[in-house]
Amino acid sequence: IEYDYQYINEAECDVDIDKKPIIYLYPEEAMEVSVKLKYPENLTTTYPKYKNGWNVLAHPNGELIDLETNRSLYGLYWEGFNTVSSGIQDAGFVVKGEDSASFLEEKLEILGLTERESNEFIIYWLPILEANEYNYIRFETMDEINENMPLEINPKPDTIIRVLMEFKGLDKPIYVKEQKLTYPNRYGFTVVEWGGTELN
Repeated sequence: IEYDYQYINEAECDVDIDKKPIIYLYPEEAMEVSVKLKYPENLTTTYPKYKNGWNVLAHPNGELIDLETNRSLYGLYWEGFNTVSSGIQDAGFVVKGEDSASFLEEKLEILGLTERESNEFIIYWLPILEANEYNYIRFETMDEINENMPLEINPKPDTIIRVLMEFKGLDKPIYVKEQKLTYPNRYGFTVVEWGGTELN
């Protein structure tokens, strides 16, 4: 089965959208890797175009070669519907828009991202977060991320780090308990994914 994915206007959707999830692959030696997303019917945009999965030659420095097109890539990109996000919860963070960069630098390091990965995350999300007076921010748990869009990767990685930030702009601060974050043990063949969802 080949899926023909078309961009779906977010304004036409009542569900939240996972934006900019990008997948990095860091094997210990160059190898062919297959990556599949469990719910392709929920995808709205992909690059390279997602058919029955992505098949790449992955290098330890993160460089990928698409085995279908022979194009060089640094990540695999998708966007799609978030079916598990449920609005503001009792735990998370409330951050001034102007403090977003320093907040993300600190928290993304705790969550296991390298400085380069954090840099790319911050460059994408900073203009959106800084435009709000305050932001409610929560990082989805691995269980939530896996429920929303499971990954099937072959060969199996030693480490999988998935970071999905939920956020909502606020006019004034609210009280929430501080979310507890844990640092992953990053070793061996490592897969990293980051993205975000703006809560309706």
